[in-house]
Amino acid sequence: MSTPLIQLRGVTKIYGSGEAQVVALAGIDLTIHDGEFVAVMGPSGSGKSTTMNILGCLDTPTGGHYFFRGTDVGALSRDQLALLRRYYIGFVFQGFNLLKRTTAVENLELPLVYRGVPKAERHAQALKVLDQVGLANRAHHTSAELSGGQQQRVAIARALVTNPSVVFADEPTGNLDSQKSHEIMALLRKLNDESGITIVLVTHEEDVAAYAKRQVRFHDGKIVSDTAKGTA
Repeated sequence: MSTPLIQLRGVTKIYGSGEAQVVALAGIDLTIHDGEFVAVMGPSGSGKSTTMNILGCLDTPTGGHYFFRGTDVGALSRDQLALLRRYYIGFVFQGFNLLKRTTAVENLELPLVYRGVPKAERHAQALKVLDQVGLANRAHHTSAELSGGQQQRVAIARALVTNPSVVFADEPTGNLDSQKSHEIMALLRKLNDESGITIVLVTHEEDVAAYAKRQVRFHDGKIVSDTAKGTA
């Protein structure tokens, strides 16, 4: 069997010490394979956001191991972690995090600039991915000229433009109304179904999580259920 994309083994995360100590994760085991669409769920303080930060190499576990394609992430240097984030991971945030005065296509080109991709090639790649998310006709609009739903589509396209191994989406519909939320989730599901893009989504909303093919529920720093869609 192929090496899993992501493996957490006995991962703990403790903040503070003494009476102020908070156990955010109490020994997590989690495996995610290429092509999965996983919703990570749970109430505030359950450990879901801490887990996402560890998976995205934005935080480090107190104990246990995180393996990315079989490599122990805890053994990587700061520079190696930066390369892992830049080349293998795409992020989509609740607040879009777009550059306001730049156009949609320019927002997409920026990660490719950091990679040293030639101008003509990165422009073509950015336009291709904008078309993939249904925004080819908005390529030269600035963020301020786009609706919230369109801005989130640009943010998703930006996460995809580097062709990452996995996209981490943290409450991607949190700033959108119900209709736009469903449009964004339908887009993520389509990208997973048709392009095989691995997506790990953090949400506290059941109707958003329903678009995923697997739901992992957290409570008090532990995984309390892990179910594939269509199973009990």
